[in-house]
Amino acid sequence: MAIIVDETTRMLIQGITGRFGQNVARRMIEVGSRVVAGVTPGRGGETVWGVPVYNTVKEAIQEVGRIDASVVVVPGPEAKAAVIEVFNAGIKTVLMRVERVPLHDTLEIIAHAKRAGIRLIGPGSAGIVSPGRASLGGLGGFMGSSDLPKIAFKPGRIGVISRSGGQTSTLGWAVCRAGFGVSTAVHLGSEPVLGTTFAELLPFFQNDEGTDGAVYFGEIGTVMEEEAAEIIQKGDYRKPLVAYIAGKGLPSGLRFSHASAIVEGGRGSAEGKIKALRDVGAYVVDRPEDIGPTLQKVFKN
Repeated sequence: MAIIVDETTRMLIQGITGRFGQNVARRMIEVGSRVVAGVTPGRGGETVWGVPVYNTVKEAIQEVGRIDASVVVVPGPEAKAAVIEVFNAGIKTVLMRVERVPLHDTLEIIAHAKRAGIRLIGPGSAGIVSPGRASLGGLGGFMGSSDLPKIAFKPGRIGVISRSGGQTSTLGWAVCRAGFGVSTAVHLGSEPVLGTTFAELLPFFQNDEGTDGAVYFGEIGTVMEEEAAEIIQKGDYRKPLVAYIAGKGLPSGLRFSHASAIVEGGRGSAEGKIKALRDVGAYVVDRPEDIGPTLQKVFKN
């Protein structure tokens, strides 16, 4: 099985006619995603990789019927209008594959999503892939001449969660190299505030009969890992979790990797995150290369 997206999910791409949107569409289609429509205002009537393009989300739904999920690939300043449009059309899963969204816009978008019961991934997410089934956002699709997606995203029963887009593939590779496969891989996003957090995603994997455990790549900054530890403590996630936290030993006030990866006021340190997760039984490794061997020990593979 899989979480959030599978081969039955009917998908829309907002911003499909741009160079980046075309690339995302090709990668999604390559892995079997059901991309039924694209939207770019003023470009209605065109096609991209065989996908019909419409001027509005409402028009797309009228023409192709039910749409389950949308991926937004428009410039950051335009993201709010595009996301609110898809929210108002009643689509319940939205992935923002867009960075540099103004913070006040992000906060308004997330508040709207929570009020409407919409599952928002991102902003700044590279996507979601359920190997052998579908990709929302292009994660797991072709990367030029690289064979990494085929190596890193083989179907299996381990969930992958990451704060880094690039490390999502690395985690998947570690899982597959250890003899396992991936049920669903999710890049949460690289922006300071996100629509779905680590803690909110864990129960999805808990409730998925096709997932036996999960691996996680985290960074300094924010308190998502501490929140996830609370979820585990409450029993809302009870399967094995193997995690790596990047940025250990960095001093307060120093940015690491993403805008959200900065330690302030003693909160968000790697040491604090590691302790919180270990205290609730998670397997936190010291090096990324330890993830695969740790999975093997946990499952005695």
